[in-house]
Amino acid sequence: MNVMLAPVPLNGTIRAIPSKSHVHRLLICAALADRSLSLPCRVVSNDIRATISCLNALGAHLELEHGGVAVVPIRRAPSSAELDPGESGSTYRFFTPLAAALGVDTHFTLHGKLPSRPMDDLWREMEAHGVTIAGKGTEKTTLRGKLTPGEYRLSGGVSSQFFSGLLFALPLLDGDSRIVVTDHLESAGYVEMTLAALAAFGVRAAFDGTAFPIPGNQKYTAPVQLCPEGDWSNSAFWLCAAAARGSMTVTGLSLPSRQGDSAVVEILRRFGADVTLKGDALSVSARPLRGVTVDVGETPDLVPALAVAAVAATGQTVLENAGRLRLKESDRIATVCAAVNALGGCARDAGDAIVIEGGAELRGGVVDASGDHRIAMLGAMLAAQCREPVTILGAQAADKSYPGFFDDVTALGGIVTTREA
Repeated sequence: MNVMLAPVPLNGTIRAIPSKSHVHRLLICAALADRSLSLPCRVVSNDIRATISCLNALGAHLELEHGGVAVVPIRRAPSSAELDPGESGSTYRFFTPLAAALGVDTHFTLHGKLPSRPMDDLWREMEAHGVTIAGKGTEKTTLRGKLTPGEYRLSGGVSSQFFSGLLFALPLLDGDSRIVVTDHLESAGYVEMTLAALAAFGVRAAFDGTAFPIPGNQKYTAPVQLCPEGDWSNSAFWLCAAAARGSMTVTGLSLPSRQGDSAVVEILRRFGADVTLKGDALSVSARPLRGVTVDVGETPDLVPALAVAAVAATGQTVLENAGRLRLKESDRIATVCAAVNALGGCARDAGDAIVIEGGAELRGGVVDASGDHRIAMLGAMLAAQCREPVTILGAQAADKSYPGFFDDVTALGGIVTTREA
């Protein structure tokens, strides 16, 4: 699907969709719990559908209901299962140790860039603890054997999702375990979100500064009520677009938040944006912005949204420590630069950084989403800064994390024309 957006600013009020990161975690915990429950979730992305599918394949029964997901937990896991995580890196990395902890021989079918995304550190530790893995780096990866308790050692610089996957799995084993962090833990906020989800289900795990001690033989106990947070990662696009041109209020966001991408508030203030928080409503209005240097090592998913503000900011913006973006749905350093440059901006790939020279009006043009949801949204948010319309090729990529995104653009005053590819 291709879409064309007119060069008009966005204005109004919109409610944040549920946090994809939080919903992944709550659904997994709910599927391991002691009783059935419902999780409110008014927007279900393709990534969340992948997690639902994988949980059902492992013996749970999850169904979409009006405004949420009904969860009947796993009572007996199958001896083998076919799991399709779509293109969701979180789903794949969470379910790799989880399926092994349940003793399920698992056949993964992988799509897009998922087969090439880093897994070696996690595989090494799993193979040292009873699991045989075949088809590494291919579209068909197979796990056999049951995970055993013990000491796991992981670098914190590859993916926080390795830690989260093991944190879900190891409490189920019949002995105590320990995950040692061999260096600095990046994207620590996502691991904190996992720990909070576990705590909500009565599972004990904590970080002592160097490791995560995890008692075995634990039970997941369903809480009385569950409610996912609003999604800061996707809301950042609205906020950055408003800072560049327009005025917008996003409701349903909480501060403080364990979502690292809530850092967008302070980053926008550094740009010079007018940012006001009242209760769960965050309002941003455009005013002259100035270029800044931002270390995005802890918040790589913010980069495409921050590029929207950077293009509007006078002077140079440097988004540094962004090397992990090369391992996303696209090489996101390259595709962010390509999107900005395609519309007449000036963005440069600087190795593990993106350098944007901003402050000039864009001409408009064509952005190839490159199969990446955040590049599709980047192109849409840049349209307001253009003289001419913007066409996004493969715009359906936005459904990975935000189905209904272009409907919300329209609700905020955008003019969107859809054309089948």
